[in-house]
Amino acid sequence: QVQLVESGGGLVQPGGSLRLSCAVSGSIFSILALGWYRQVPGKQRELVATITSGNRRKYQGSVAGRFTISRNNAKNTLYLQMNSLKPEDTALYCCNAKAQYEYWGQGTQVTVSS
Repeated sequence: QVQLVESGGGLVQPGGSLRLSCAVSGSIFSILALGWYRQVPGKQRELVATITSGNRRKYQGSVAGRFTISRNNAKNTLYLQMNSLKPEDTALYCCNAKAQYEYWGQGTQVTVSS
């Protein structure tokens, strides 16, 4: 079992920055990859960024160059640094862990608006 708890969301103006955190606990040794996904009501959930156990990173095209995914293994925490935020980045951001099974956090809301 893996437990994921996100934090760091909020309201930010266009052009601003936020850093999301995901506290990871449980069978951490079994995790192959961690990632961030986002979902807007009425739309399909979409990949934002992923990072493997070997620190290989992948980004969705619309966030590449603006968002950075990272992990602190000592703190068992996954991060998503989001810069130059746009209104279209508004969504519920969820942490994901892939092991033998797939695990999800509850999500943290990010709203980009003036």
